[in-house]
Amino acid sequence: MTYDLSNLVHRYGERTVLQIGSLHIDPGEIFALVGPSGAGKSTLLRLLGLLEAPSQGQLSLQLNGQSFTYATASIAERRQVVMVFQRPVLMSLGVRANVAIGLRIRGERDYHERVEQALARVALSHLSDAKAHTLSGGEMQRVAVARALVLEPKVLLLDEPTANLDPYNVRIIEDLIREQHQTYGTTIILVTHNVFQARRLATRVALLLDGGLVEVGPTAQLFDSPRDPRTAQFMSGELVY
Repeated sequence: MTYDLSNLVHRYGERTVLQIGSLHIDPGEIFALVGPSGAGKSTLLRLLGLLEAPSQGQLSLQLNGQSFTYATASIAERRQVVMVFQRPVLMSLGVRANVAIGLRIRGERDYHERVEQALARVALSHLSDAKAHTLSGGEMQRVAVARALVLEPKVLLLDEPTANLDPYNVRIIEDLIREQHQTYGTTIILVTHNVFQARRLATRVALLLDGGLVEVGPTAQLFDSPRDPRTAQFMSGELVY
């Protein structure tokens, strides 16, 4: 799945929260969005997930030679993009049922093996019959990730997937991201406040400040030889914003 953004502006009421001249994301990337709180990272992720339409400008996706936008995307095309939110919302059901719910809504059949495999990937097979409300925060996030992966998306959007998690859960989710990228070639777009996580996982990184892109480039370049002094300050923790 390819993304192309041009002259994109997004507003909430009178407040402009995003202004992006151009951005291209290639299929099969792990693309990290970093920046301070309020920079527009999560808003941009929602636009990339076709959850909102941009106020102005163009955001298009391309799959199998066909281009589409928020306005023209079919249900089948929208289903290729799956988002995991920072605070997972689980149904008042068991763990297994939560992982399966997207497949059930889509009318899938014979999905039980896929669900069990997804649970094994997030190391939750032993809790498959537990009620969701009994899980820890890290376990809930892993259920949310399994629920997304079982849908076999072309694009996986992750909004702070390891925020406030302990190192054990962070490692499991980061390993899953790497495995999904390497084994399935999934395009993964990751919002994170943790610049070290971006460095560990991403193939390219974009820095957002005040709703605008400051710099976009290969991970090593942004960390080791950034072109913009604000990038160097942010990556080193010196930028006060």
